[in-house]
Amino acid sequence: MKKLLRIITLTAIVVFTITACKNQVKEEIVEAENNAAVKQEPDKITKEVYTDESGEQLEVSFNETKHTVVVHLNGKSYELKKSDELPEFTAGDANYQYSDVRGEITFLKKDYNMVLFHHKKSKASSSNTKMASY
Repeated sequence: MKKLLRIITLTAIVVFTITACKNQVKEEIVEAENNAAVKQEPDKITKEVYTDESGEQLEVSFNETKHTVVVHLNGKSYELKKSDELPEFTAGDANYQYSDVRGEITFLKKDYNMVLFHHKKSKASSSNTKMASY
């Protein structure tokens, strides 16, 4: 009888130890996954607003993490993918193209080759810069 009681007790201890170890590993895995989700850095987004000669405004959001551009014009939004093949900064999809080439901002509809928005960035003139003379 004493042998039977010892066997049952030892079996119970082994079962509880194995079960406890398995649960602890599962909890550590869940914690590691939660920490990984928390450690993800937010997307790096910058916004610019341009105004053309007629007073229309074009708002451009650059997502440098995903390499996308969201263009807001006349209450509509267009999400475009950045292109590394074209010169300087260009983004587009099948229907629209946004470009910033040499300070000229252009947003056009490709199939009609129609410019929807055009803005030329003003450059700082050298007359405003003062240099020290000796």
